[in-house]
Formats: sequence, C-alpha cells, structure tokens
Amino acid sequence: MRVGIVNDLALAREVLRRVVSGVPGYSVAWLAEDGDAAVARAAADRPDVVLMDLVMPKVDGVEATRRIMSECPCPVLVVTASVSTNYALACRAMGAGALDAVETPTFGPGGGVQNAEKLVARLAQLEVELADLSASGLMAPVRAPAAHGAQPLLVLLGASTGGPEALAHVVSAFPKEFPAAVLVAQHIAADFAPALVQQLATYCRLPVRAARDGDAPEPGTVYVAASNDHLELATDGTLRYTPNPRSSPYRPSVDVLFASCAARAVRLGAAALLTGMGSDGAEGLLRLRAAGWHTVAQDEATSVVYGMPKAAAEKRAAVEVLPLKHIGETLTAKVALKSR
Repeated sequence: MRVGIVNDLALAREVLRRVVSGVPGYSVAWLAEDGDAAVARAAADRPDVVLMDLVMPKVDGVEATRRIMSECPCPVLVVTASVSTNYALACRAMGAGALDAVETPTFGPGGGVQNAEKLVARLAQLEVELADLSASGLMAPVRAPAAHGAQPLLVLLGASTGGPEALAHVVSAFPKEFPAAVLVAQHIAADFAPALVQQLATYCRLPVRAARDGDAPEPGTVYVAASNDHLELATDGTLRYTPNPRSSPYRPSVDVLFASCAARAVRLGAAALLTGMGSDGAEGLLRLRAAGWHTVAQDEATSVVYGMPKAAAEKRAAVEVLPLKHIGETLTAKVALKSR
C-alpha cells in the first residue's frame, strides 16, 4: 500500500515515514509539508491513502481534504497530535471526506517510535477494505477533474422498512429547479412500485417516474427502481436492471445501486441511506464515501427501524448522521455546491 504523508513538522513527517516503511508491503508515495503541496502531489501521484495533519500553514487539513476529495479522490486518514484537542477540526475534516482520525506516533526517549499501534491497525483495516473493493470490481476509478457534460449530478436514496414515508419527506425538500437526477432504491415488490411512484409524486416538486432499462438520468427528475431485479448505473451512464447478485435477499438492492455509482459516475454526488431492516446499503454508502461523495445516514430517533443506517454509521460510511427532517435540505445544499 502506497501512503502519502502530510505534516508541516519535519519530525512528525519522519516518524510517520518510519511507521509506514516498517510495515511489510507499505511504502511512502510522497511527503508534503502543507495542505497545498498535498493537493498537488495527490493529483500528480494518487496514493492508496493520505495521512493528513490538521493544523498547518497556508492550507489546513480540512481544506486540503476537501480539495483532494473533490479533485483527485482517494482515502484520507486524519493523523493529528491529539484527537481530543483537535476534535472539532477532525469532525470538519471527516465532513469533508476523511474516513477517520488517529493520533500521531512520537519518538520515545531512546529514539524508538511510540504510540504507532492505532495508526498501523487502522491502515491494516483500510487495506482490507480497499482489497474488498478491488476484488468486487467496483473500486472507484481514478478521476481527472470531470467534464460536466453528459452525465448529470446524481443524488441516491436507499430505504426499506418505513422507507416510503421517509423518502416522501426527503424528496419534498427538493426545489423545482434541482440540478441533479435522483435515483431511488426502496425494498418493494415490483407490483407495488407504481404506488410508490405515485406517492412520491404527490409530495415532490420534481417529476417522479419508474426507472426504465436504458434511461439516461436527467437533472430534475426522480427515478424509482421498479423491478424485482436491481437497478444500477451502467458503464455508459444509463440505468440498467440486473438480476445479479441473485443471492441478495434485498430487491432491489441499495448496495448494487450505490456501488455501481461509486464506480461509474463521472461526477461526485450525494447519497442518503434511510430507515430499514438489515444492512443493505451500508457497504455501498462506504464505497461512495471512499470515492468522495457526500454521504448521509438517518439517525436512530427518526428511523422506523434503525438497521440499515445503523450499519452505515458503524462502518463510518456516513459523513453525517441526521434526523429525517434535515436530510432533504442537506442534500439540496450539497448538490447546489457541487453544481457550481
């Protein structure tokens, strides 16, 4: 695993270099002394993970993380002198797309490295997650800054038990001039999908319709998965139904939709995982977050069943965990920023 190291202190860069170099199979891709340099180096040589300091001159770790996730997405792990002291900044960095925060190892009195265990363990966990994504064939591609032409921004919504009401609440917040296409995967039999489309259309200012095989998503339209197969984004940017994985008990699967968009969407959108039983969607939401999307999970207090969003929160797949009443407005605000 190739690791980029960002820290304005030479001593900290050296201790991190020693930690990374001391793990078999790991290597240092590059070193950066501030956030501005980190963004440039990540764009020129994308590593498997970036170890990001928080407090730095010129461009701090929060802004550097935001820019990396926008311009050259790759996993970012915050490494700071004290997570508790810098808690607010760490939260802001994770809001910008960082996966987690750990404390920086130090040199001991004898010159040896101390307090490296948590960092090494988190890197090992991340390596497993990256291997799983690669084996699945759904690893998000390395992107140059995307051309904002053919494919629109996407907003993804996934739900199960209690989902129809939650989805109605979310889509009701979208304004009439909404610059993204909305893709919805709700666990529901195909026979009941037309009723769901009708229900959402009652609350939504945007046109709502059942997704058809071969549809090219258009901004300002809501597409609802309406088959006992799974809805996915195909490599050509159109919507397709697929029976695979046939073993999935959830149909249509939120994971299939989310993971396909993480791998194939040319623009970084936003996604929300809502109330539902089980864990479908949590892995897909994690892949979206790793690819640089803004990800949201519904909170326990407003979920009818706190299964799917809980699984996402436990995987750290959600940038934000929010009450239902705030999810629609948050997605609207994030899309407005990304559409500029």
